[in-house]
Amino acid sequence: MNKESKIYIAGHKGLVGSSILSNLKSKGYTNFVFTPFPEYDLRNQNDVESFFKKEKPEFVFLAAAKVGGIIANNIYRAEFIYDNLQIQNNIIHCSYKYGIKKLLFLGSSCIYPKECQQPMKEEYLLSDILEYTNEPYAIAKIAGIKMCESYNLQYGTNFISVMPTNLYGPNDNYDLERSHVLPAIIRKIHLGDALQNNNWELIRDDLNKRPIEKITGESEQSEIVGILEKYGIRKSFDLTEIKFWGSGEPRREFMYSEDLADACIFLMENINFKDVIGSNSEIRNTHINIGVGKDISISELTNKVKKIIGFKGKITWDSNMPDGTYQKLLDVSKLEKLGWVEKIKLDEGIKKVYSLYIKDKG
Repeated sequence: MNKESKIYIAGHKGLVGSSILSNLKSKGYTNFVFTPFPEYDLRNQNDVESFFKKEKPEFVFLAAAKVGGIIANNIYRAEFIYDNLQIQNNIIHCSYKYGIKKLLFLGSSCIYPKECQQPMKEEYLLSDILEYTNEPYAIAKIAGIKMCESYNLQYGTNFISVMPTNLYGPNDNYDLERSHVLPAIIRKIHLGDALQNNNWELIRDDLNKRPIEKITGESEQSEIVGILEKYGIRKSFDLTEIKFWGSGEPRREFMYSEDLADACIFLMENINFKDVIGSNSEIRNTHINIGVGKDISISELTNKVKKIIGFKGKITWDSNMPDGTYQKLLDVSKLEKLGWVEKIKLDEGIKKVYSLYIKDKG
């Protein structure tokens, strides 16, 4: 890529896409095109076709996806597989059809088997069954990897796939029904801390900015108390208790989205499909893991956020609710050999994102 190359970022307003856009701008790139919704529905083949025909981008970052946490993945199974397959199929095929120079497809670490050997190497893909709760989403992402590989092999395209670990950062989703684990922890502890301090002004301000199931800061206090209790935030006498799903024992790896963006741009600038083809006669598992190479238990993470926010209440766990996969730690040796390592550590990242959250910029 050169600084004037026409770059299409699919999903430029999301957690990953916005970080990629910000990073590219900081590096001096200037020529961007987007597909804002509802002007363009990426699930619609005609919309995507008309965009590529009109704009003819040279490089594509495919960061658009329907994403969510364990609750959303398990409830909206049909939407997660349909929406993601449609988005991927349309953009990848049009990238081939209109001759783009290079595409980077973003997947997810949930593509690996439920009982995968740790840390998870790229070669472990499709070696066992998937975690049930996010199986539809994982299958869609696996299809995206295989579509990129297949187009490269049949048509000579230059499409590369990356598999990020759990992400957090600016423009994250704090919807308690649909968010990933870290933003959910941050918001619940933020609200719990406000409840502990009887700071109803802060609670109402938060709900006005981010309503929960149509409950806003203008709702009756009893309604607000009810919705907080539904999501495990409850005050009894002078002590606020926040209950989280599961045992807290599963371990997860977390990466700041700006670090992911930096890694993606490094790969787009320096690595091609031919650089990740192995020596075996069968070409497979050409995707690249992107992560930090170390993990933390959910309970340890929760206590870390509790300390950063200053919450003095009680944290409990509902072991009757599912934990999901016990551990999801990526082997990032392939990425490190290619020349990239993490820059933003977890404590620094949480402080950054919480600062943005309370300023309503997160």
